[in-house]
Amino acid sequence: MITTIAARELKSLFLSPLAWSILAVVMFILAYLFLASVDAYLTVQGQLAGIEGSPGATDIIVAPLLADAAIILLLVTPLITMRILSDERRNRTLSLLYSAPVSMTDIVLGKYLGILSFFLILLALLTLMPLSLLLGTALDLGKLASGLIGLTLLLAAFSAIGLYMSSLTAQPTIAAVSTFGLLLLLWIIDWAGNSQNEASGLFSYLSMLRHYQSLLKGVFNSTDVVFYLLIVITFLTLSIHRLDADRLSH
Repeated sequence: MITTIAARELKSLFLSPLAWSILAVVMFILAYLFLASVDAYLTVQGQLAGIEGSPGATDIIVAPLLADAAIILLLVTPLITMRILSDERRNRTLSLLYSAPVSMTDIVLGKYLGILSFFLILLALLTLMPLSLLLGTALDLGKLASGLIGLTLLLAAFSAIGLYMSSLTAQPTIAAVSTFGLLLLLWIIDWAGNSQNEASGLFSYLSMLRHYQSLLKGVFNSTDVVFYLLIVITFLTLSIHRLDADRLSH
């Protein structure tokens, strides 16, 4: 049942011109940034060749591309997730889901996997860009894999947060704004201060940017992976409880 709901959700996304527009715009912007980085790398490649331990194509092209992709997708995620449950609430079709022989867990996980599948398709298209560099230069495949895993975990967390925010309101615009606000807060939360106290340490741990930067550098730490998994589990659980509360009130 979960896979059926996920497939239905993914299909409905691709039936929407918004999803196609977002996919086209994001890939165009990322392709432009990728080509600009390649051009900059070719300009300094000769100078770097004579420097021992100099950064390679992975550091100059791939890492900045994945860093830019994270910021762009932070802006895009609210537009994709804003309608997933708020539209059901606004169109009063949630009652149909409540009466269906499926659990709230199935509904939430199905819709979540549908959204995540869309982002994984986008990520697969993005991956083709750095992989194309293998035709002309060497890449640090370990660092590339770490960065892609980091971006996948980041998208999983973005999607879970967006799904929960969409479950709270019948207005997609409010869901989009609140999702963007929370994502941005979790992105910059450790900018508040650098003092060595408990609050600063908590802010650093809650910062999605800090955990993502570690993975971009090729430092694969289980703490970073656990952090993103905790966000996903937390917000999916909150979404399930929210729908359960709605069903009991009907």
